[in-house]
Amino acid sequence: METKANYVAVGAFVLTCVIGLVVAILWLAGAQYNQEYSYYQTFFKGPVTGLGKGTITRYNGIEVGRIASLAFDPNDPQSVVVTLQVQPDLNIREDSIASIESQGLTGASYVEISGGTNTAPLLIAKPGQKYPVIRAKQSTLQQLEQSAPELVARLNVAAQRFSDLMNDENRRNVTHILANLDNVTSTLASRSGEIDAIIRNANQATKTLNTALLDVKPTLDDAQVTLNKYGKVADDADSFINGDALAQLPDLISQSRELVHSLNRLSDRLNKNPTEILFGDRRKGFDPK
Repeated sequence: METKANYVAVGAFVLTCVIGLVVAILWLAGAQYNQEYSYYQTFFKGPVTGLGKGTITRYNGIEVGRIASLAFDPNDPQSVVVTLQVQPDLNIREDSIASIESQGLTGASYVEISGGTNTAPLLIAKPGQKYPVIRAKQSTLQQLEQSAPELVARLNVAAQRFSDLMNDENRRNVTHILANLDNVTSTLASRSGEIDAIIRNANQATKTLNTALLDVKPTLDDAQVTLNKYGKVADDADSFINGDALAQLPDLISQSRELVHSLNRLSDRLNKNPTEILFGDRRKGFDPK
């Protein structure tokens, strides 16, 4: 009887644990299903490798939800419609952007939503849309993948040009140039004393030139004064030529000629009869009173 009683106790204990586990699972499942979410959609161009139902969705790097579903866009065969199930308190803005990112180069992919700006209005569903649509952009890896062929082509061109530049002839020329530079450097090193002497002489010549310029400065000042005087004379001559004095010059010349003519006549009379100036003309007859 004791053995049978132990079996009953063990069975009851196991049954109690199973019932408790079932209740816990049902409670967790109910809590999960009772939780509310907000739904958004975004349209990715091209392949969405690494994404699937349940993939993590991040908002400014913080995990906020999962991917609810993926489907092809019936209006664009190159687009994939991704439905996001996120927390209801995110307040996603109209200028928010969704992109496919990766945790490192080989890590798992996830959907990243940027926060946008606080001045932008909240994102809401527009007429004809089931859920609000977040604008999408290419991820960094996608941009690298698209630009990789062009980058490789440019690298090939650069490598070819570098190969053409470093041909045998150019390498010989470069070697010759380096040898000449080595010779020049050696020559300069051997004549460093002469170079120092030249620099000292140049410094002394500069000092001498500065002293000479200081001596020449007073002479230049005197020359400036002389030029100023000549300028004044030129101004006076210009005033004389353009003024009334030049207009009176013909009258002055005419009067001078008359004066000279009168002086010539007086001189002739003095030569002929000097006393006439003092005593008058004595050739007149007696004038009775």
